[in-house]
Amino acid sequence: MVLPLLPGYSFNRNVGKEKFHKSQHWGFRNNVRMLMRKETLERAEPLRPYESTDTRRQFLEYDRKVLRFFCLWDDSGSLFGERRELVLHYFLSDDTVEIKEILPENSGRDAKLLFLRRSKLPKYGPPRLHQPGQITDRSFLNFDGLSSKQKYSYMLDKYKLGKIDQAFYKDSDLFLGATINVGGRKVILCDCDEFTKSYYKTKYGIKNLTLLSHKPRPPPKVERKFPPYTGFGCEEDSLHSCLSLKPVPYQKKFSREGSYGNIGNVLYLFARLITPTCADADRKFIISYFLNDGTLLVFELIERNSGYTGGLFLKRSHVKKFGQEFFKSELPEYINVQDLYVGAKANVNGNLFALLSADEYTLNYMEKSVDRFPFSNTELTLQKLKEEESKSREIKQVFSAADCNHTKMVDFNTFRDLLLDITVNKLTDREILTIAHHYLVPEDMGSDRNLLIAQAQAKLKKNTFEHFDRLISSCVYED
Repeated sequence: MVLPLLPGYSFNRNVGKEKFHKSQHWGFRNNVRMLMRKETLERAEPLRPYESTDTRRQFLEYDRKVLRFFCLWDDSGSLFGERRELVLHYFLSDDTVEIKEILPENSGRDAKLLFLRRSKLPKYGPPRLHQPGQITDRSFLNFDGLSSKQKYSYMLDKYKLGKIDQAFYKDSDLFLGATINVGGRKVILCDCDEFTKSYYKTKYGIKNLTLLSHKPRPPPKVERKFPPYTGFGCEEDSLHSCLSLKPVPYQKKFSREGSYGNIGNVLYLFARLITPTCADADRKFIISYFLNDGTLLVFELIERNSGYTGGLFLKRSHVKKFGQEFFKSELPEYINVQDLYVGAKANVNGNLFALLSADEYTLNYMEKSVDRFPFSNTELTLQKLKEEESKSREIKQVFSAADCNHTKMVDFNTFRDLLLDITVNKLTDREILTIAHHYLVPEDMGSDRNLLIAQAQAKLKKNTFEHFDRLISSCVYED
């Protein structure tokens, strides 16, 4: 059924724009539910804002949790500027920032490491200076004289018309490679610690962080130049006098690599003198190298009717390598343990020596220190001999023919000549000695009394034993 139009009412098809289609607000008046007008609702709004800033949850969740970034402030564009390293601490409990500076040694700056005290860092700066009371959490309005019944003469501004909004840096604004504004200074975030990486991975899903180099380039190393050697005293003493205004004597450095463990350990090598003079060609020497301080001692063997007295040839001292410039600024190079091995030639103060052999301790020391003596490496030397695999049958026949008594042993000279012929001089004398020492059969010493005494004396002397009288008394007592 269609109702007729009432008098004085015009029909409008825009039904959605009619007044009775607006949202209706219901309220209670005298415990009766009834419609409320818009003017009534506006009068019912509070005169102060109902808002609260609660930071307890953030504090309890992120207390003592700090993000640490390693930053760089490049101030090299200004006068006397330089690249300065900074450390930024972002406190998650209250969103404050603290920046400290890493001062290098002898930088000439104050020892105060604090670059920015802990506070909220504004994004847009440097901010202008505000009046006291202008930056507040709430805005207050004064209404003195409006009513004498009011207890207080101010009220809160619910519209916050005079509030100054400031934008501060949050944790979402900090990431590696970002440039932040610290009081007008452009600071680049280059690196961070492990906790910061795990925090961004957990909260924002950032896994791969691109690290930037924040370390400044090392300054060019200035090499100190010394005057040449004057000729007075030793080179070390002359050089030490150039290190300070007040000359002090040179102190010998005793603690070398392994010096404490090598006290009393000496390498003995048998040598002969290389000289065009026929009378000196048969002279034989023993070169002693002391491992604790790198000194040399040369002793000549005494031979009858040789025309030479023998004995001490060179007292214990450091020996310079031959052919060096005498008056120079650098320290000279001395003969070290790597220059002394069987088959080598050593020039001792102009006297050329050929090192022929060494004692058992020296050979064992060289074989243990293959990094210094590559020719004493038994595995590499045997590998060279295994390369002659095609001559294995010939090698067996040659050694069988040399062993006439079928003892399965040959002397060293025969062994050396056979290896030189088989390998066609591919092996050096030191490598042949290494192989011979590897297959050495110890001789049966028997009950040689003099040999036993000699070995005991050598062992005691090497350990710097001096109480021989007490030793003799003890032996007599035990006999």
